[in-house]
Amino acid sequence: MNDTLKIKIAKLPTCPGCYLMKSEGKIIYVGKAVNLKNRVSQYFHQSRDHTVKVRAMVSRIDDFDIVLCDTNLEALILECNLIKLHKPQYNILLKDDKHYPYLKINLGVDYPRVEIVRRIEKDKAKYFGPYMGTTGVREVMDVLRGIFPLRTCQGEINPDPARRPCLHYQLGECLAPCAGKTTKEAYGKIVQEVIDFLGGKSETIEKRLQTEMLEASSKLNFERAAELRDRLASVGKLMERQKAINVKGGNRDILAVASDSLDAMVEVLFVRGGLMIGAENYTLEGEGDQTVAHILGEFLLQYYDEGRQVPEEILCLELPEQAEDLQQLLSERRGGNVTIHEPQRGTKHQMIEMAVKNARDALDKRNAGLSRARERTIGACEALQNELKLEKIPRRIEGYDISNTQGVLSVASMVVAINGEAASKEYRRFRIKTVEGANDFASMNEVLTRRLSRATAEREALAEKGELREDGSGLTGFADLPDLIVIDGGPQQLRFARSAMQELGYNIPIIGLAKRLDEVFMPDSEESILLDRKSPALHLLQRVRDESHRFGITYHRSLRQKAGMHSTLEDIQGIGPTRRRALLSYFKSIANIASASIEKLCEVDGIGPSQAQVIYDHYHAHEGVEMSDNENTQDGIS
Repeated sequence: MNDTLKIKIAKLPTCPGCYLMKSEGKIIYVGKAVNLKNRVSQYFHQSRDHTVKVRAMVSRIDDFDIVLCDTNLEALILECNLIKLHKPQYNILLKDDKHYPYLKINLGVDYPRVEIVRRIEKDKAKYFGPYMGTTGVREVMDVLRGIFPLRTCQGEINPDPARRPCLHYQLGECLAPCAGKTTKEAYGKIVQEVIDFLGGKSETIEKRLQTEMLEASSKLNFERAAELRDRLASVGKLMERQKAINVKGGNRDILAVASDSLDAMVEVLFVRGGLMIGAENYTLEGEGDQTVAHILGEFLLQYYDEGRQVPEEILCLELPEQAEDLQQLLSERRGGNVTIHEPQRGTKHQMIEMAVKNARDALDKRNAGLSRARERTIGACEALQNELKLEKIPRRIEGYDISNTQGVLSVASMVVAINGEAASKEYRRFRIKTVEGANDFASMNEVLTRRLSRATAEREALAEKGELREDGSGLTGFADLPDLIVIDGGPQQLRFARSAMQELGYNIPIIGLAKRLDEVFMPDSEESILLDRKSPALHLLQRVRDESHRFGITYHRSLRQKAGMHSTLEDIQGIGPTRRRALLSYFKSIANIASASIEKLCEVDGIGPSQAQVIYDHYHAHEGVEMSDNENTQDGIS
């Protein structure tokens, strides 16, 4: 410990508060404590059995600040705000990158409607959900529209009796508040029924539909009875699908944690009106060695601070740290009592077990996905090193391809993969300058010469400034040399590319990948290498080769289009884009412009006698020259 830490630790108070651990002036951890002196001092006791993460954090701390509070609850709220503000490296950070759909009813307007939204805001609206994907939430919306005649149109409603209601009113799907066909009170009653229904209270709605269906049947209105029967069936199906778990009434969230040696996964199950309606999971990276109580305490503090609906009951795999303070804080946010407890038996305990099972499954799937991603990237680079006998794992791989049409508009592409992933910002394209005709070998030599010459120039400039490291790390652009060069082609292309590299004094591993059998050609070897078709190393080379071909073809196509769109108007000095557009707008084609008289040309806005004379002379200087096909239409100008 430095002197600053020793002095601050010695003068720590024993009251509640928050502490902010710092490293080089940056806040790296925020914590709360009932007793600041005891809690903060523990971090610096060598004998304490800290986790690997805490030991790493403590080794970096060179200073800390404290904020004193009157109560534990104040410290809890302050900690939450500080974590959101500073996003410290060593805190558990809830990264909510999944935006599940919710149903929203805005009670702040006179005639609310049901909307599908992706984010919960702190407003006067009621939110229901989350629902598992758009398919599920739209099924609920379809049922709502069939039962409750709420408006679906957007915008504010200003009732006007003179206004004609839309088709939804004629079909009985809307009360037409826009046309003054209902009152606020009657409309509000329907809104409350929707809120009850979405809250899981479907019995009243089912009884009403059943009664109306029987009444319609008794009056021999069989068409109406059939319609009500279908609506009743839709409600039944919706409720049946949600009855995966049915606990006696109430709204509750069930939280469980699964972890491995690295990360933790928190699973949240949602029960509304006694019915389980959905689930979410959240990955907490680097928190695998933390206790379940610590993870849940930090998670709950942040999770319900994003405007989410706080239920009256929260079931946890273990009681979170500071459970009583959290309970008080969440009760204030909900505006009613909230209980947090750890069920030991019965149906609620079974729900916890279900949440644990889901958390473990989500963590296993995530790890499997990461494993597959690694196999395609870093794993493929490692396999490539073994297959090609390279001295080191190829961090930066560059792929090159030549593209032209019978030697016209010859271009080259350079694509880059870093650690097995495409680095599109590093891609470059070249116009071939020194080679005439379709000579892919000489073109490849030119491209490698230009690329490596730029590398030499940029490295020399960095060396003069003293910014070039011996190991070559931290370089960008052309100064960052590849660990492997992949040429699209066979031995001939490889030979020309290698000669360019050697002439500039570089000895970078280079291979050719032929298209026919995906053969790998090595320098100084007439025989090719055939990699296993399922090898991640071959798949990586194929991706680099195909990407360089795609990038080159795209560039070549754009140049062809520009060349084909050239207009003879562009060759006339003093006639810019505005005047060209005016001429084409007036005459409709190049042929009409070429045959126009000077007087006729002067009728165009922006064309005076001098410009008209220049245009006339341009097209009449060679009277015998025919117009090309693409000069005959308006499309002949870019």
